Amino acid sequence: MSTSDLTRLTITWTKETDLALRSYLGSQGSKKGALSEFIEDAVRWRLFDRTVAAIKNRNADTDPDTLTDLIDTTVRDVRSEMAKAGRSRPQSSRRATAAKR
Repeated sequence: MSTSDLTRLTITWTKETDLALRSYLGSQGSKKGALSEFIEDAVRWRLFDRTVAAIKNRNADTDPDTLTDLIDTTVRDVRSEMAKAGRSRPQSSRRATAAKR
């Protein structure tokens, strides 16, 4: 990631949390930037978790068969659109796969 894609963030948290995280990262042999990477990953997971919880809550009263049909139809439509565009999977998945190599 280029530095132009980064932003600074000032956070306030307990000394206990700070020490626990820094001790953990140190015990893992973490390098420079590990703290920022850890926090960014934690924030992404928390956002994902809250999004999933909100979707589950929104669909709590939906009939399971109706919900399954809606999901199946949506997945089929997205796959069809991707096939028309000549892509086997979304761009973000391609980048993630390439980064793991």
